[in-house]
Amino acid sequence: MKLFASLLLFTLGGLASGFSFAADPAAPASIDRVSAKSKPDIANGEVVFNGKSCAACHSADGNSAIPANPKLAQQHPEYLVKQLQEFKSGKRKSPVMSGMAAMLSEQEMRDVAWFLGSKPIKPGFAKDGDLVTLGERIYRGGIGDRNVPACAGCHSPNGAGIPIQYPRLGGQHAEYIAAQLTAFRDGARLNSVPMSGVAARLNDREIKAVSDYIAGLH
Repeated sequence: MKLFASLLLFTLGGLASGFSFAADPAAPASIDRVSAKSKPDIANGEVVFNGKSCAACHSADGNSAIPANPKLAQQHPEYLVKQLQEFKSGKRKSPVMSGMAAMLSEQEMRDVAWFLGSKPIKPGFAKDGDLVTLGERIYRGGIGDRNVPACAGCHSPNGAGIPIQYPRLGGQHAEYIAAQLTAFRDGARLNSVPMSGVAARLNDREIKAVSDYIAGLH
């Protein structure tokens, strides 16, 4: 149980993009760099977000209407900055996002992240009633016999996450969350060792169930 508790405290998320699952805790060094720079300019973040065509995939208010693209609205800014930095460096792989992030300066990343963090996320909903019980059980209690920690331990019971440390998941597209969990499990996404370890213990049905349940959290 001590090992399980330690893993729970260390684990990050997210599904998405977004979980995106969204994902890995924002590294202390990254947080220090953010705080050491000039104050984020939310107004400029909106200009950059729309000017760089980010809205084409994520919508003007960050609430993507495309299930394959994550909702970014109300996401913790520090987490978004970390993901953009890792897309740019290549630590997180995405042909589309790597190219987009490459066009952004550190200041623009912060401006965009804080702009998105200021926008309210539109609630989502679970679609698969047959799996909702399983999804809730995994999210709130984990899978003890496989050392899968409860998602709620890091991402909070309502999916709001923990600012700076763990991303918001509640309301995220189930399809995006499932894609990220699968990518962590299969080794296609490598920017979070804890999440790779957790996802490796989940089968396709469990991934679908917990992803669908998360979509309905608010």
